[in-house]
Amino acid sequence: MPTNEADLSVAVAAPAALPQPPSARRRVPQRGERVSGQPAFVLHSYPYKETSLIVDMFTRDFGRVGLVAKGAKRPLSKLRGVLQTFQPLQAGWSGKSELRTLIDAEWVGGMLPLEKTALLCGFYLNELLVKLIARDDPHPALFDHYVSTLNQLAHNEPAPIVLRKFERALLKETGVAADLTRCTSTRAQVEPDGEYVVDPERGARPARESDSWPAFSGRTLLDMEREDYSDPVTQAQSKALMRFLLAHQLGGSPLNTRQILIDLMQL
Repeated sequence: MPTNEADLSVAVAAPAALPQPPSARRRVPQRGERVSGQPAFVLHSYPYKETSLIVDMFTRDFGRVGLVAKGAKRPLSKLRGVLQTFQPLQAGWSGKSELRTLIDAEWVGGMLPLEKTALLCGFYLNELLVKLIARDDPHPALFDHYVSTLNQLAHNEPAPIVLRKFERALLKETGVAADLTRCTSTRAQVEPDGEYVVDPERGARPARESDSWPAFSGRTLLDMEREDYSDPVTQAQSKALMRFLLAHQLGGSPLNTRQILIDLMQL
């Protein structure tokens, strides 16, 4: 969203993978099990009854989970000062319903706090995750990308580039990002000097005069696929493209944090 938004994301078949021994396979988490020591971040929380909170957490192995933090608002609760956004936690919970019971949460540390524009960008990331990630759908690679993104923002790396990379990773991890290097209709390579539109459901195709969708240069699409945002044109066009694609995935639901960033900082 800064240079205006923080201006505030036919192949040869690969050989078959060798079967892994049972010990090497990643166990799929089961919703009813008791969990402890799970890497997690608070995405959002709100009051529940007089002394408790409902907490939306993003976890490495269980994805986004909803938890009831009983008594967390009481002055002497060990959870009172722990359930803060952008703080790395180890969390534990139990229960089989959609809202499980938070048993414990401990601050891990090791990350710089987000401040000023970086803090607003962090809330933008959290809002994207809450609105676009289904509960109980594990995305360990996206979790690691989220941690990396928070670290980059905390170290004042360029927010527009950091956000574009995360947006693109989010769409890829949720299975709705098409390959930007090839045309959907012909599978021909996207040409740097060509003009294309990106169908949110299918991918890139050559632009036509009758198109109502925004057009983008082939160079921008190729740059985005290889995460090269050094060209100012790529930065500007990638921001417009990601807004377009995210708006489609959100079904018209507004992003409150994006509007705050635009209103306060003209990012």
